[in-house]
Amino acid sequence: MSEYKTIAKQASDEFIEKRSKFIGYAKPVASEAEAIEFINQIKAKHWDATHNVYAYCLREGQLKRYSDDGEPQGTAGVPTLEVLVKNGITDVVVVVTRYFGGILLGAGGLVRAYSHGAKLAIEAAQPVVMRECVIASLKCSYTQYGRLSAVIPSMGGIIDDTVFTDEVEISFHIVKEDITRLCKQISEFTGGTVAVAEHGFDYYAI
Repeated sequence: MSEYKTIAKQASDEFIEKRSKFIGYAKPVASEAEAIEFINQIKAKHWDATHNVYAYCLREGQLKRYSDDGEPQGTAGVPTLEVLVKNGITDVVVVVTRYFGGILLGAGGLVRAYSHGAKLAIEAAQPVVMRECVIASLKCSYTQYGRLSAVIPSMGGIIDDTVFTDEVEISFHIVKEDITRLCKQISEFTGGTVAVAEHGFDYYAI
């Protein structure tokens, strides 16, 4: 998988439906243990809530889990999970907390409410596309630094760190498809005196 869609940060949002208060929470996670820990945190925070419905999707093992937490089967956990699946969002956990307001919503109303709670949480958490990138670095002279620090971003690279000693070391990441083109550009500009060192791969929001 060269890219996937997830969320940028933990966030929440809420709304009222026929006096019932719904609070949607979303958090990026990398494992089932992280997802469960977050679910338990929300349950502890809202121990007095009527329901704490959850769903999560993980790239690891293509895992998908959900819970209705006492709501009628199929009216809460599944709609929450479907928001993630339909939007192609993974490595995320969503909890929708409900405080019952005394008015029954019916099966259709529950489906719409939990879907809406999940959507609000995801929107607040800012969906992002993560692309597989090469983690790389180069060492150059001070006279070469100005030009190279401009060439890297112009070719799609993101500079992560710069260290100044007797020479300059620039650490950066760039999508896999662009690394060859960047290396060629740097070699041409420096007459082959500067080479890019590759240190592995990771996913970044690009």
